[in-house]
Amino acid sequence: MKLFEVKQLLDAEVSQRNSLAELSYDKSDPLLVASKYKDESIALVSALFGYGNAGQIVKFLETLDFSLLNENEKKIKKGLSSHYYRFQKSEDVAALFIALKRLKHVDSIENIFYEGYRKEENILDGLWNFIDILKNIYPHQTQGYDFLVGSIPKKINSAGTYKRYMMYLRWMVRKDELDMGLWSKIDKKDLLIPLDTHTFKMSRKLALLKRKSYDMKAVLELTDRLRQWDRNDPVKYDFALYRLGQEKIDI
Repeated sequence: MKLFEVKQLLDAEVSQRNSLAELSYDKSDPLLVASKYKDESIALVSALFGYGNAGQIVKFLETLDFSLLNENEKKIKKGLSSHYYRFQKSEDVAALFIALKRLKHVDSIENIFYEGYRKEENILDGLWNFIDILKNIYPHQTQGYDFLVGSIPKKINSAGTYKRYMMYLRWMVRKDELDMGLWSKIDKKDLLIPLDTHTFKMSRKLALLKRKSYDMKAVLELTDRLRQWDRNDPVKYDFALYRLGQEKIDI
């Protein structure tokens, strides 16, 4: 398939899939839960647990009482004492809630991201600033929690894809029938593709991505390619690529 044909295919998929019908229990996605609340903290919880089987993610998220984000820390620990998900024990789930509850008394998540982003309009600088503040506001260190909230890489070349954070940023910054657009300070032109295995394989199949390693270099390469099609909104192609890969559509 030639490149202009790939663009025509994806433009059609973007248009067709820009619908709330794409978010259902038959087409599970953590955005299904996040979009019910339209709250930046609840959306972040939904995104960070967004790994593994999509149906199981939604099932777990719907067991959480998000009103606990406004309760004292003792109530948070008690209310989440029986909640766990894959690599995260109940203490890790509670730690995230406590950290986000404390964060509300400091600043909004948007402002914390923006503080790092604004200097060079670099979304990764915003992410590093946020992770640093989140981990310091409630120090909790376990393998499960470190996996959940991530860490700042020593070298960008050795960094992973940070898919769950990039997905969260897409939800927050973009505004259409799917993405919530709750933020206004970060420009969607600076977003990076939330590269998961489905998107990675589909992008390789469509010759949009040459890199064979699943890492941040691949994220930057694919985003730059998509910017050639829409420099103001390259990540609009994310959901279409993801669904094509997830649904194993033959192209």
